[in-house]
Amino acid sequence: MITKSPYLEAPRRLRAFVRAHESSLIILAAVVGIVGGLVVAAMSAAVNLLHILLFNISSGDRLSSQVSIDPARALLVPSIGGLLLGIAFLLLLRVRPAREIDPIEANALHGGRMSFRGSVIVALQTVWSSGVGASVGLEAGYTQLASGLGASLGRGFHLRRADQRLMVGCGTAAAIAGAFSAPLAGAFYAFELVLGGYTPASLTPVGVASVVGYFVAHAFTPLSLGVASGPVVGIVVGRDLAVAALLGVFAALFGIAIMRGAGLCEALLSKIVPWAPLRPALGGLAVGFLALQTPQVLSSGHGALHFNGIVTMPVAFIGMVFALKATASVISLGSGFRGGLFFATLFLGAIGGRLFAEGFDGILPGLRLESNVYAIIGMSALSASVIGGPLTMSFIALESTGDLWLTTAVLVAVIISTQITRELFGYSFATWRLHLRGETIRSAADVGWIRDLTVRRLMRPDVLTVNAATSIAEFRTKFPPGSKTQLVAVDDAGHYAGMVFVSDAHGADIDAKKSLNSILHYPRVVLHPGMNIREAIAAFDVTEAESLTVVESGDQRPIGILTEAHAMRRYAEESERRRREVVGDV
Repeated sequence: MITKSPYLEAPRRLRAFVRAHESSLIILAAVVGIVGGLVVAAMSAAVNLLHILLFNISSGDRLSSQVSIDPARALLVPSIGGLLLGIAFLLLLRVRPAREIDPIEANALHGGRMSFRGSVIVALQTVWSSGVGASVGLEAGYTQLASGLGASLGRGFHLRRADQRLMVGCGTAAAIAGAFSAPLAGAFYAFELVLGGYTPASLTPVGVASVVGYFVAHAFTPLSLGVASGPVVGIVVGRDLAVAALLGVFAALFGIAIMRGAGLCEALLSKIVPWAPLRPALGGLAVGFLALQTPQVLSSGHGALHFNGIVTMPVAFIGMVFALKATASVISLGSGFRGGLFFATLFLGAIGGRLFAEGFDGILPGLRLESNVYAIIGMSALSASVIGGPLTMSFIALESTGDLWLTTAVLVAVIISTQITRELFGYSFATWRLHLRGETIRSAADVGWIRDLTVRRLMRPDVLTVNAATSIAEFRTKFPPGSKTQLVAVDDAGHYAGMVFVSDAHGADIDAKKSLNSILHYPRVVLHPGMNIREAIAAFDVTEAESLTVVESGDQRPIGILTEAHAMRRYAEESERRRREVVGDV
């Protein structure tokens, strides 16, 4: 029976040509780059339009750059918008009960397969969340939709697993490059966070997608989405490297606090607010109250992030914005609004770096630290802690300022921040949220093939059983030496009891009058069909068994046998196959 494909397929000859020629992936990557740039331009335009309509700001202005917002709109728009979003979530659960897969999870667990429809839904939810003023970034929506479209293109051409994952990486590279006017940062975002590493085979496609995405987004919104730092940032000297390292420590600790805070807020609201749609409504109301103090807490903070303005603001006001923006971001994400922390951490890191420089000068006034310099360093260090991707954040600093010496100081802070976060916390924000939902992945490195290689796929189903109550003498008659190596013993109900070795039954010192129960091996050690190959190999290591029985999880009935030799051979074969895919030798 032929079923209709859920996605568009390229003609067979074209698919064969693309699979046979590595250079064809570059063309597909360029197409994904165009799509990624268009996604950035369209989503940012949609959010700006919502801000104009809902908050009554002038066309061309940024919501977070306003001096003040109408109090009624500041309170009503986020709260009513959150309620509508919560109701939409509730209705959507009836149609799509499964959680949508993001690019990191897709590449780590699913071989780069993503739902196009689900990606569109997430992008729309992100646009709405940011559009009603929730303190979330659009970058999660950009990368979700761009990578979802890239994944759909890859599936249409029936690409190999490694190439399919590459298309997802190309989508995210194009989206980040377009969002920040930073092609190098976009490419390394894909390498570090979505593909799980750099390889020669992935360099050209990802690089092409990133550059194309930058030019397409730049054509629609020239430089308006980038990180503005002014013509001159400041002078970096040797002492700044040591001070930057200290700032990296503070950035890591604060980044961990933000990530844990979002998780705690989500858990707390789920306990005290039983009706799910009410949670984003309450979160929106709380953000609205914070916006009455300063509109810079609203949305992602693009308009507020301008270093020249940060330097001229009073320190007390900067401190208030820092505290309120961090609180608004934690509440927005914890209450259920869609979005990410990428731009929010850039903004928080920038003003946090200014506060750090002012505080350091208060202790050692003779140093006279450059506030602009530490705004850049703090921006990159905090984002590296929360988002991950130390090289990504270093390249954002480089492409924003063009200052190599400043980028050196940024790299020091980023390295310290990333290492401390890994040691004390172990997750980025994306993988932390997956951890809260029961996943164990810590990066986008491809471990999905391990989960796909299950005991059910590896086992031999022709299992021969014998009743454990059978006498050894009777067993000897039925199974003389050399007839079988081992059998699975079951009880009267057919449940697993243990394994019987024929050589044991024919031992000279065995009492033939006893039942097989007296010579059973591994009575409490079994494999289950859903276990992956690593779990199976671990079981062999613990028991030192050469073979184990596979039983159904519910009734413990034997359904197959798996040997350690076969499991190890298949694991080695698949590992070598993935290694060859990584280096492009397929």
